[in-house]
Amino acid sequence: MVNGVKVRQPVFVLGAPHSGADLLARALKRSPGFHLTMGRAPVARVVYAFARKPSIARSGGAPRVLRDVLAEAWQIIPGACAECAAPCREAGGIVGAGPCALEEIGSGTLARFGDASPDLLYSAPVLLQAFPDARFVQLIRDGRDVVADMLADPAAMAWFKPHMLAEDTEFPNPFLGVNAAAHRDRWKEMTTAGKSALRWRAAIRLSAVLRKELPAGQLLTIRYEDLHRSPAGSIDTVSEFLDTKISTIALYGTRAPNVGTWRRRLGPADVKIVEKVAREELKRLGYQ
Repeated sequence: MVNGVKVRQPVFVLGAPHSGADLLARALKRSPGFHLTMGRAPVARVVYAFARKPSIARSGGAPRVLRDVLAEAWQIIPGACAECAAPCREAGGIVGAGPCALEEIGSGTLARFGDASPDLLYSAPVLLQAFPDARFVQLIRDGRDVVADMLADPAAMAWFKPHMLAEDTEFPNPFLGVNAAAHRDRWKEMTTAGKSALRWRAAIRLSAVLRKELPAGQLLTIRYEDLHRSPAGSIDTVSEFLDTKISTIALYGTRAPNVGTWRRRLGPADVKIVEKVAREELKRLGYQ
């Protein structure tokens, strides 16, 4: 129970870094009856602990920890939005202290909760244990555009410092895209474009596992490029999946999806690295 409302079928938006989770989160956050959070500090701490130490996520107490921290994040009280990250406040159109969903509470129309915190993908198995009726929407994007955006994002680049693969790092490590301890030194010598490509590839693999294991009624996969080509059609698909009317108008905010901009943002060497990683992944999955 959150603010007197029973949490049923919470919605979690998943994807590799810069794959469009923030765009869809904006549309959900501004839809009537929805209260969606993005990057609340307590949630982020748990998500990154699970991502960097998968053994913690596999522990028996992990689902309760994640359920409790999300329940706290979803509490709607005066001033609550002051603790939210800037992207969450911007997505909700918050001016001042908020909170973003107070009117929904007062009208009794608040019905759905959700979260679209960065790197939530790595906690998907724990989320499913914590909320067996959860609905997941995952976004897939061209790896070249993902890498181009990551290279321009200081927060994403901060994960690639050599000390991130310390001696106590667990392998395989999907968060950084490194499969074995034997690859540690090779990873440290890679370019940032190569490290970004490995992160994208590992996220794609996790998404593929979810798509294989979860029923169609519980998981929806959306391509980022479709948000660009057919925003109305994509949002209609999400609306039908969640049985909730979602506004297309709120999808973009101040920017539209970037599609194909990697051509002017990546150098030839970086493009070669990313495309090599992508080809290897397609081959692994049985595609030519």
